[in-house]
Amino acid sequence: MSSDPSVSPDQPPTTPAVPDTAPPPESAVKFTRTAGLWSFLAAGFLILIVLLVFITQNTASGDFAFLGWHWSLPLGVAILLAAVCGGLITFLAGTARIYQLRRAAKKNLAAGR
Repeated sequence: MSSDPSVSPDQPPTTPAVPDTAPPPESAVKFTRTAGLWSFLAAGFLILIVLLVFITQNTASGDFAFLGWHWSLPLGVAILLAAVCGGLITFLAGTARIYQLRRAAKKNLAAGR
């Protein structure tokens, strides 16, 4: 019920055609690849600082043996080296998969013509 006599109970109340708030203005500077690269470099720099702290705190030497080879490395360096090797293996597997998908896409495209 409404106390306004101009509004009948059968009609819904009218809403203003213009919204009360204006839309936010567009940014003058759009996101670019260079801005993304800058953010990536800043994050990479912070990761390098964390790695430097990790290596300096783990200087105890560890003895390692692999396929008859024996060597000694600081523990922080050994763990970092293992992580880098794991990352390279992951990168190579991903690259092989991307290559495989591209070949399959080219075959499907050629078969469709």
